[in-house]
Amino acid sequence: MYLGTQLPARNDDDYRVMKQLGVDHVCADPDGDWRGWDVAHLSRFRERIEGFGLTLDMLQLPLGSVPVDRAKCPDIMLAGPERDRQIDGICKLIEDCAAVGIPSVKYNFNYIGIPRSPMEAGRGGARAEAFRWDLMDQDESGPAGQIAEDEIWSRIDYFLARIVPVAEAANIRLACHPHDPATPPGYKGVTRVLGTVEGMKRFVSMHESPVHGLNFCIGTLGEMLDDVSEVPAITRWFGERGKIMNIHFRNIAGGLYSFRETLPDEGDIDMPAVMDALRDTGYRYMVMPDHAPTLSGENERGVAFAFCYGYIAALLQERR
Repeated sequence: MYLGTQLPARNDDDYRVMKQLGVDHVCADPDGDWRGWDVAHLSRFRERIEGFGLTLDMLQLPLGSVPVDRAKCPDIMLAGPERDRQIDGICKLIEDCAAVGIPSVKYNFNYIGIPRSPMEAGRGGARAEAFRWDLMDQDESGPAGQIAEDEIWSRIDYFLARIVPVAEAANIRLACHPHDPATPPGYKGVTRVLGTVEGMKRFVSMHESPVHGLNFCIGTLGEMLDDVSEVPAITRWFGERGKIMNIHFRNIAGGLYSFRETLPDEGDIDMPAVMDALRDTGYRYMVMPDHAPTLSGENERGVAFAFCYGYIAALLQERR
């Protein structure tokens, strides 16, 4: 295990600060349209990252966490006329990552983005993302209309059937993020099939491959549970089966349908126990904050992430 980050760098000094804080591995994306990320473009970007003493460990496929009406490859989720062409482009990107030595990619299969209720005050007045089901417009329509749960699984199966063999041949790890947050079935027209533990288990069992797994978000896992004390044991289940390809090390206060995001030391999930589970099951990739509460001051994100880096680094050192 090693400390990583996906915090976008605003400038070169941000990369220097990452290195100064003990971050050696990053998930980052080149500039420009993803369709122009050919071998030459990726190679130049990797060399630039390496110039700061960092390793480019992962990039984001053009399947993000935004609602499908803002997605770069919407037809993959919607089974639209451009689906095969978009999948072909992703397969080529996976092969090009292998050619330049980028060992992993992350992605989402997301229809409705990341629903949240209004931000709330956290420790010392930090502003934190929250989700309170009773504060949501529970009848709000979604950007994809009504899609049956079986149809969503069918579209996931179609996508995996195409990309998993390509990634396995290229030895590129595929890290899919679960649905953040869990929502009641049918919310905004869809059932979030990767918003339950059973759905995540079903997903990793499809098109079985050692490169097919999860961008395993500890906070998102807590968000789908009535009892967040189960998080370390569930982490062990996926870790024992080699289905964790990246770790988002984030904590929450609360649980299913009602939570506030926190810094890693102050939430309800036992984060040291999670780190124990990762160590005991042989996890060997990045452990990173995905996002954090918004602090006061001029560099609120950078300072929050710096705290998270230190917390993760201390746990990693303690549990060697």
